[in-house]
Amino acid sequence: MTDYGLIIAKMTSGHFNQDTDSSNEWRDESGTVVYPRSYSVHEGTGLIMVKRDGTRYLLAAGMGALADALEGETVSDSAGKLCPLSTANRLAVNRFFPYTAPRAFGTGIATIGLGDRLGIASPGHIRVVRGKEIRPILAQQSIRELNLTGRDYNEVLNAACFAAFQEGYRDGFGADGDHLKAEADIRMALDLGFTMITLDCSEQIDNQAAGLSAAELQERYKALSPEIRKYYENAYLNKTYAVAGTEIRYSETSLAQNILIYGKAIDYMIHVYQTYIRGAGREIDFEISIDETLTPTAPESHFFVAQELYSRGVKIFSMAPRFCGEFQKGIDYIGDIGQFEDELKFHAAIADHFGYKLSVHSGSDKFSVFPLVGTHTRGRFHLKTAGTNWLEAMRVIAAHNPGLYRKMHAHARSHFAEATAYYHVKADLDRVKDLDSVSDKELPEYLRDDDARQMLHITYGILLQAKDGNGKPLFKDEFYRTLDEYEQEYMEALKSHIGKHLDLLGK
Repeated sequence: MTDYGLIIAKMTSGHFNQDTDSSNEWRDESGTVVYPRSYSVHEGTGLIMVKRDGTRYLLAAGMGALADALEGETVSDSAGKLCPLSTANRLAVNRFFPYTAPRAFGTGIATIGLGDRLGIASPGHIRVVRGKEIRPILAQQSIRELNLTGRDYNEVLNAACFAAFQEGYRDGFGADGDHLKAEADIRMALDLGFTMITLDCSEQIDNQAAGLSAAELQERYKALSPEIRKYYENAYLNKTYAVAGTEIRYSETSLAQNILIYGKAIDYMIHVYQTYIRGAGREIDFEISIDETLTPTAPESHFFVAQELYSRGVKIFSMAPRFCGEFQKGIDYIGDIGQFEDELKFHAAIADHFGYKLSVHSGSDKFSVFPLVGTHTRGRFHLKTAGTNWLEAMRVIAAHNPGLYRKMHAHARSHFAEATAYYHVKADLDRVKDLDSVSDKELPEYLRDDDARQMLHITYGILLQAKDGNGKPLFKDEFYRTLDEYEQEYMEALKSHIGKHLDLLGK
């Protein structure tokens, strides 16, 4: 095994520097991979990312506060220290190199959520966004995703922060506690250092109120306290709100319906803001999600929620309405694009009126509407993606390890119904070509087929956590080994695929 002496010698001689052109690896004679862009120095102590036998480490050369703060073992006759990518070492690196810690961005620049379910995609994501007028939210996971992948928020943060260090990325990245509902989860994410909270209010939104008859609606409305009814009626009845050249008015019926659908959710948004966001002691990007509903968000409903928040002192980073049509997982937009554009204009104008960004959820692969989003938000938006990065990994597996791909594909197909408990998709497995009819060379074509994409997209947790009769992973170990072997191919696949998103969005 290498003693890392050659790498340490190059570090101390100034061989590595911040201006290196290479974002790819360099290897020493023992096969250790070195990532030149990671090289950083603090008061004479150099630090660089290396990889040996598929495992990444930090390699420190020199003595001082940085070396002392890192946990690890001495190497090369005590000239260096080899350190695992642990939470303790991540916190130390954050302290000495602040660009490796997540930050909040506010509303002034476009952002893209790049949920990395595997913990290995962020270097590729960084290569996509480097030099562009958009900032990445590298750490972005929901509690559902954590449960399905068997990861935790420390692991998610570690992967993002060490990726920024590996790539020498200094423009900043965020960390999003995505689609959080419970206060305990919000508190946990903030305590760990997450810089964005996406509040999922679906459990407080009363979807049933949208389908009530006029009589039922009035009966439910009159059951509210007189104080609540008086507050809203004084604020909205016989009032006109001007937004982007259009007037918004509320009738007694439409006001009652909005109060019944969103009233409890608004109260929860305000409670979370006052309890956790305002008192966090640092900037937090606070996003409101009202997209997990049965019907599209009417512009007057979007305005109603925003008006209530801002009138009660709540400032937000972004809001995600539910748009018309369907934003299904891993495929393009389904619906009337003309209607989508008409409503998008209004939603974007409401966001501009209050000064926050419009957020688009389940945003990966919506290529037909990306130019509209970029245009009508005037380039100031938040877009969430996640599963498409997993699909690019599966594309690499299909191309380079066809035997593994075939086993994973078959397992996904046989367990597809289980995954639909978590995700709604349109996939029809009867339209997916039988594996026996497809040659190894043709396997990557499955990643171009909407039905196969959605089948693979929603079964990621089942595939990653599948075990044999002895409790050993069926696919996970070989899956990660293959992606490690073809690391550069995976980075290039992400760069191409997410790059297409940014190009169409005007970034």
